[in-house]
Amino acid sequence: MTLLILGVALWWGAHFFKRIAPEARARMGDAGKGLVTALLVLSIALMYWGYGQADGPVWWGRTPALVGINNLLMVLAVYCYAASGAKTWLARKVRHPQLTGFKLWAVAHLLVNGDLPSLVLFGGLLAWAVVEVIVINRAEPEWVPPAPRPMSKEVVAIAATVMVTVVLMLVHNWLGVQPWG
Repeated sequence: MTLLILGVALWWGAHFFKRIAPEARARMGDAGKGLVTALLVLSIALMYWGYGQADGPVWWGRTPALVGINNLLMVLAVYCYAASGAKTWLARKVRHPQLTGFKLWAVAHLLVNGDLPSLVLFGGLLAWAVVEVIVINRAEPEWVPPAPRPMSKEVVAIAATVMVTVVLMLVHNWLGVQPWG
């Protein structure tokens, strides 16, 4: 469990480095981007390894209904990421579509994983995304939605959502986790 907690804490720290120590981050220039990227990769490795080794109580298990809700939330989460990149109608309605997608991802995974390591991992990352939105909104209270884009961008976002969702499900299957229920 220690590696898992360390990974989640490192994820938080790497993301908040710029906000916690802006002068130090500014002095690093472009090299700071490499450091943050390395810290994030290390945090993901620690979370993956730590989650695989962690053990703890189980409060609920997967049910067909929860798996169905999880899959629907995952499609929406992936769409939020695609909408952010393509600046679709959703990106004009939701200030933080990527963080919204991240929160949906975390909630979806909490629904089907009712054990302590999952609560630490997905709950810790959900808490990070909530705090990240609050911190960004306080630092930058004014938000200007992106300009409307052609309908073709919406089609691209939907196509990307379908493709990425299928790939994610295949990767989960390859890792031994059956995402289809």
